[in-house]
Amino acid sequence: MDKGKNGMRQGEGGVSRERVVPKPRLSGESKLRGLIELLAHIDHVFIQTHNFPDHDAVASAYALKLLLDHFDIQSTIIYQGTIQRDSLKEFIHHLKIPIYNQSEVTLHPHDKILIVDGCKGNKNVTDLIADEAGVIDHHEVVKPESVPWCDIRPELGACCTLVFSYWEETGLSIPREVGTALLVGLLVDTAMMTRGVSREDVSAYSRLYGIAEMQFVNRLLRNNIQEKDLKYFSDAIASLEINGSIGFCYLADGCNQNLLGILGDFFLAIKEIDFVLLCAENNGGINLSMRSENRKWNASVIMQSILEGIGFGGGHGDMAGGIVPHRSEVEPETLRGRLYEACGELSR
Repeated sequence: MDKGKNGMRQGEGGVSRERVVPKPRLSGESKLRGLIELLAHIDHVFIQTHNFPDHDAVASAYALKLLLDHFDIQSTIIYQGTIQRDSLKEFIHHLKIPIYNQSEVTLHPHDKILIVDGCKGNKNVTDLIADEAGVIDHHEVVKPESVPWCDIRPELGACCTLVFSYWEETGLSIPREVGTALLVGLLVDTAMMTRGVSREDVSAYSRLYGIAEMQFVNRLLRNNIQEKDLKYFSDAIASLEINGSIGFCYLADGCNQNLLGILGDFFLAIKEIDFVLLCAENNGGINLSMRSENRKWNASVIMQSILEGIGFGGGHGDMAGGIVPHRSEVEPETLRGRLYEACGELSR
């Protein structure tokens, strides 16, 4: 397709400028109203997910894009990194989600960006040349002062729940493809409604269940690994160390970030483990993924403690991620030692 104004692609997303869509009414105190007013005089905005996006990020961006159509605001979904998991590729293909690597579009300093499922200043959100107009996130982050509009709700289990609330506020009928996307993102990020679930997440689940294409949702969520992934399961099991109720696993041969999270959830199924850190060497650095079922051990706090001075990371109380940029500067023993020290301090 040819690129149009501000680098967007003509006709993407299946919604044309000529299509007549109802314009919703918004309450005066609405966060969404503030966003729409901010974008009122902008013809086009880029929706940027965090790098190496997951189901929640892609689904949230997609649902937001289709919602903005109702306000005559065109948008393009972009990301940095790669789409790593085959289930996410199938998800994008099935719902025909128009998402592009940042290298495929042209950005200018005057262009506007909405960051979804991430935040300006986070190391997993590349600072692109365009101007950040807003942030929509559910992680424990510091509100960026330079961004004029932010909606950050760390109490929610998924960013999809946040974007769902926008659709509910407008009173618009949620299309089946949007409901399907939002439900998948919600279920993946909350580990099938077992992790970090709020009342808002439960309400979203209840509403979306009656809208979504459940046969596709169930098949996608059941079949989230492939035969080629079994090697990583084997390596992780062989490398797992258990100290009390803490699991530690270091994969010197590497493993992609999204699969690390799946392995973490797999290890939490072990009765004796309620906290686990997985590390994998990738591209000259070390990716970290953490899961916690122990209320004493906040995963976000511990991740930041482990990476102080050697990397960066964060997340939620029950799940977190991070990266050490330079493998040559850190030994596995350092990460293991910092893990046990951080857990020990929080246990006192």
